[in-house]
Amino acid sequence: MTPRLHAHARVDLSAIRDNVAALRSRTGAAEVMAVVKADGYGHGLLPSARAALAGGATWLGTALLEEALALRAAGLTGPRVLAWLMGPGERLADALAADVDLSANASWLLEEIADAARRHGRPARVHLKVDTGLARAGATPEDWPQVVEDAAKLQAEGLLRVVGVWSHLAYADAPGHATIARQARVFAQALEVAAAAGLRPEVRHLANSAATLTAPQQHFDLVRPGLAVYGLSPVPELASPAELGLRPAMTLAASLVLVKRVPAGSGVSYGHVYTTEAETTLGLVPLGYADGVPRAAGNVGPVLAAGRRRTVAGRVCMDQLVLDLGDDAAAVGDEVLLFGPGDRGEPTAQDWAEATGTISYEIVTRLGPRVPRVYTGDGA
Repeated sequence: MTPRLHAHARVDLSAIRDNVAALRSRTGAAEVMAVVKADGYGHGLLPSARAALAGGATWLGTALLEEALALRAAGLTGPRVLAWLMGPGERLADALAADVDLSANASWLLEEIADAARRHGRPARVHLKVDTGLARAGATPEDWPQVVEDAAKLQAEGLLRVVGVWSHLAYADAPGHATIARQARVFAQALEVAAAAGLRPEVRHLANSAATLTAPQQHFDLVRPGLAVYGLSPVPELASPAELGLRPAMTLAASLVLVKRVPAGSGVSYGHVYTTEAETTLGLVPLGYADGVPRAAGNVGPVLAAGRRRTVAGRVCMDQLVLDLGDDAAAVGDEVLLFGPGDRGEPTAQDWAEATGTISYEIVTRLGPRVPRVYTGDGA
């Protein structure tokens, strides 16, 4: 697919590096796993991973095994890499050959990992995941003893090493919420079960971005920040990125490709859900929902254009959106900023999230391949 010429996402790799360094300064003895899944939260898998390592991360985390293998194939052999979203028939032998740690949450998956170890002739490094209350991935407390027992047997056979025990918090973005302490208790009980079976994991890990920043008692041996690596606040109701010592790394920019005067009463874009109140200038921006701009941004999505904050005029189309520029001076080729760090008065990803009823995670990760990433900063 050919990238668009008149729109791009600028990614500041120095910001990613510095964000990780800021997170690392908060974690004491706990190491930092920079989560680079989903193409580095839309910022680019490999550039983001390299920047995170430069900032002090010693682990990298991915959801998909293919993402982890891509890191290794690109020559990132130094850090430990964990992949955690597994289904039947994964490329487990390739994972062992590439020295990728694997998460397991069920006995059938342990057996598949063990089969791969038999074929490959080396033990797998496994992190056992327990469901402490998110009710997503992870073995339930009822199933946990059997999973631990099966893992211990396979470890005794030399087919795997249980190097980690981990879980994920459901409500870490609300510091002090009762579920956090409740999940921590379940996690402690799960560790006791593992210890009773003779398992001595190298790392215990529970904390995501929010817990890394707000719950030091949940840091254990390793923290797994994702969103915060890219400079966005996981607790936006409580603190901005700047207040957390973070800087947003991505700026979404485009150029006006058409500027025209229209009379009062002109319906704009599909359905005419926006009508001009007076004679005005319209500007056409070559970004739409096929690029990841939320269709829900019609009449509410904020932008910086022609020197002022404005909102999208009318519905967002597949490839384009329209701005009402009033009588302000504008010309084809002028830059439009949809979101960025906010330094120039432009909206932020959090502003877009609030305007469209979602979270900043979705705003940055949904940008599609038609939007080229342009890298700046150290390592660009």
